[in-house]
Amino acid sequence: MTNISVRMARWSALHPWRAIIGWLVFVVLCLSAGITAGTHQATTEDYWVGEAGRAEQLATEAGLQRKPVEHVTIRGGDGTEAAARDVAARMAKLPEVASVADPVRSRDGDTVRVSVTLKGPELEGKKNVVPLLAETEKVAKAHPDLKIEETGSPAISKGVNDQRDEDLALSERISLPVTLITLLVVFGSAVMAGVPLLLALTSITAAMGLNMLASHLIPDAGVGTNLILLIGLAVGVDYTLFYLKREREERARAGGRLTSEALVELAAATAGRSIVISGLAVIVSTTTLYLATDVIFSSLATGTVLVVAVAVASSLTVLPALLVKLGRRTERRAAQRARKGKAPRAERAETGRFFAALLRPAQRRPVATLVVSVLALLALAMPVLQMKLIDPGRDTFSRDIPAMQAYDRLTADFPELLVKHEVVVRNAPGQEGEARRALTELDEHTQADALFAKHAAPSLRTSADGRTSVLELSVPHPAQADEAVRSLERLRDVYIPATTWELRGAETAVSGDVARGRDYVHHERGKLPLMLGALLLVTFLMTVWAFRSVVIGLLGVVLNLLSAAASLGLMVAVFQGTWAETLLGFDSIGAIASRVPLFLFVILFGLSMDYQVFVVSRIQEARQRGLSSREAVLDGIGKSAKVVTSAAIVMVTVFGGFVALHLAEMKQMGFCLAVAVLLDAVVIRMMVLPAALLLLDDRAWWPSRRAAARVARTEPALPVG
Repeated sequence: MTNISVRMARWSALHPWRAIIGWLVFVVLCLSAGITAGTHQATTEDYWVGEAGRAEQLATEAGLQRKPVEHVTIRGGDGTEAAARDVAARMAKLPEVASVADPVRSRDGDTVRVSVTLKGPELEGKKNVVPLLAETEKVAKAHPDLKIEETGSPAISKGVNDQRDEDLALSERISLPVTLITLLVVFGSAVMAGVPLLLALTSITAAMGLNMLASHLIPDAGVGTNLILLIGLAVGVDYTLFYLKREREERARAGGRLTSEALVELAAATAGRSIVISGLAVIVSTTTLYLATDVIFSSLATGTVLVVAVAVASSLTVLPALLVKLGRRTERRAAQRARKGKAPRAERAETGRFFAALLRPAQRRPVATLVVSVLALLALAMPVLQMKLIDPGRDTFSRDIPAMQAYDRLTADFPELLVKHEVVVRNAPGQEGEARRALTELDEHTQADALFAKHAAPSLRTSADGRTSVLELSVPHPAQADEAVRSLERLRDVYIPATTWELRGAETAVSGDVARGRDYVHHERGKLPLMLGALLLVTFLMTVWAFRSVVIGLLGVVLNLLSAAASLGLMVAVFQGTWAETLLGFDSIGAIASRVPLFLFVILFGLSMDYQVFVVSRIQEARQRGLSSREAVLDGIGKSAKVVTSAAIVMVTVFGGFVALHLAEMKQMGFCLAVAVLLDAVVIRMMVLPAALLLLDDRAWWPSRRAAARVARTEPALPVG
């Protein structure tokens, strides 16, 4: 691995302009190819999971799949009927519209609803809804005395996407300046501070283009771009930061005796190797998300793998070239200072008072520090035991979205639109009459149940061949409410076994708003043991491979578990309750989005490996120089403390910016990642890790043997100054 990073750095150092231009060409080609190929979005079929997915498959094969529907409501008294006719006439003329239903008046008579069904699959509704919204706005202007508004799944999806784009722009406006300020503090130079940011942004650009190409193999679920921005800025800056700091350290140590090319090669042999190992660790751990066999996790994994791989490539290719160019500039300035008789500028100490104070408890009282720190992390992790998972749906979206405000008013007037269960039956040939009677009986059972909404006539659709039927049952409760969940359980466990199961050779499955969410959570829980087992295994193997130590591998897994569990516990304590709503600006959904814990666990393991690799690499180098195990621990952690903390500040800033977003999943994810990085950099790497290594002493490196006074630094192959 050292040879790879050194060879690449050597070539870039000798041909800096070729490396820089080559990188820019690579970024442009990736983006151009991605734009040319376009993004292949996930379809409705890609989201099919469990019984709900099977029901939707049966309905789709019979041409009875769910269609995107919009609802236009008219309130205000006189003129509502005329406005409803105006809406219906305008909508019927649109090429995006499949049908317009007759107006329906609410029970109190104050509101009239016109339902409009769009053409195309359910997920394409958000693309085709814009002309409908425009027509609704025209009707509203033509009838100023009435309150006319439109909502529905397509309008809500469009509103969520628009809000997400605005949130991401806000996050960038927050994270980029703070990241630049942090780098200015670290380097004291605008030029040096701009290098990590520039490489991170170009890496993100290239990864976005590659992600568009990859979407033709693994469909994009619409979350890949968000994650590329989130992870790309964090790891891109981190990798460059580690490399830059190591080059400056080698420059200070050489005291002008080595050329910039030689210094870059030395940095490649140490920091470059760590970057490669760290990047591989993140990539390998992230690939465990593919085991979920879920389009969203696959999309997240693809985005993460691509942006991390590109960030590693930039650190090994264009970064050495940039450092050579900047190094020559530094050498010229140093020569000018020497000619003027000025002393060379001294490098600031790597370990300041703050980091020394953090390290002191582990140094003086390792047992007490280890026990107290671990107990504190376990206490923070305790709320995980009360974690409640839901698949967030319409009811959890921000009410700042106009379509959601209209949705709340719609469902208040028409509660039967809150939730629909869809019972799909595929019967054998010749059973059409029996299937209809069974579904009619099923409907009668639900009409006698207070959990279901009352209606005048059952909503039953049958395919042209009579083989497949879909019965829609309304529930006047939000999808996340206990009543809605109980209605699904009663439907599946009581009413269906007593009716449609009596049809010999027929197949029955239930989908709908509640079933989709419940089946998705159940699917994820079923995959959890496999994914966590694979994650722990690959993390252990990667660490053992990197450091040739079984003990370090086990220690890394335990520390990663502690860090991830503590941050997940804090997330549950904050977002599952209501006490922090005002502080962080969110409305608690009383649960955690089901995708968040599993995804975070994988990502946190990968990111924790960053710090594990960089810190333990410095300790290993110190041992190879002949220091005792105790001296090596204090030396390695002391020298890496400042750069690790600086990198953590960048990550916390990037992730913390997502707490300001509206989407519940993104808020939870950003908070947990920010807390995890902070805990990992301060508590784990400055307290728990040094205390454990000091107590283990030489046993920490079993079964490898100490190399007697061996220097790990590669001898420069380039001429000295």
